Amino acid sequence: MSQLKNVEARILQCLQNKFLARYISLPNQNKIWTVTVSPEQKDRTPLVMVHGFGGGVGLWILNMDSLSARRTLHTFDLLGFGRSSRPTFPRDPEGAEDEFVTSIETWRETMGIPNMILLGHSLGGFLATSYSIKYPERVKHLILVDPWGFPLRPTDPSEIRAPPTWVKAVASVLGRSNPLAVLRVAGPWGPGLVQRFRPDFKRKFADFFEDDTISEYIYHCNAQNPSGETAFKAMMESFGWARRPMLERIHLIRKDVPITMIYGANTWIDTSTGKKVKLQRPDSYVRDLEIEGASHHVYADQPHIFNAVVEEICSSVD
Repeated sequence: MSQLKNVEARILQCLQNKFLARYISLPNQNKIWTVTVSPEQKDRTPLVMVHGFGGGVGLWILNMDSLSARRTLHTFDLLGFGRSSRPTFPRDPEGAEDEFVTSIETWRETMGIPNMILLGHSLGGFLATSYSIKYPERVKHLILVDPWGFPLRPTDPSEIRAPPTWVKAVASVLGRSNPLAVLRVAGPWGPGLVQRFRPDFKRKFADFFEDDTISEYIYHCNAQNPSGETAFKAMMESFGWARRPMLERIHLIRKDVPITMIYGANTWIDTSTGKKVKLQRPDSYVRDLEIEGASHHVYADQPHIFNAVVEEICSSVD
């Protein structure tokens, strides 16, 4: 954990705006590692950003300053990921999902945030949607960035969109074990393995880091007890599919909660989900858009465009 702390400190040093980084202790003894940028901006609804599978607060470094120019930005490591506590999650998909969602709500209460613009990427988008079903009064606008776990698994194999080669490679190495077990087994070679499977990450963050800082960060985020990872495994059928697909439930979000879905034009996630969400919510605001030149990690592939789009949504709230 100390290595993760050190590499994350190198990342957060890049922030220009004032920030606070600390643990938020929940009543059940779990701790949520939280970074708040521009805490002095109290006039507007805060933006809360939820990272995806295997990620952490550091991956938002290309977005934090820009998106906190006019409002407070909160980002945290999901329970079971990054520097947050790593409890034992329930083994069933509904129980695991509820544990994540309850931890987000307890974090919000402890932080004293009355309501928020809630943004989630990938697994974070799935959990932000689940949160919005349960606590709609807390969400002024739901922003889903390449969200995981929405479509139903097609019965016809020809309809399945192929995941990128690195996903297939990792899946074949792991078989039945947890998705990132190979990283932990790799030990000191882990950062090099991240670099080999995902050389694109180094390119995405090249403006800030010429070295392997980001590969090291991803490795150390995932080289610990696989708690959130085990929960994710309980929630998924195979890497691309959720056992409890969100398209079957999105209509349960209160009608007055506006939703914007942002996709990378080159993502492996099914982008037709946005159109399907519109059909499920005919009397609600649903907007979907694709960002050219971006894949699954839209926020890092095209940070300037992504930041402008999110800033525009936030400005529509207040």
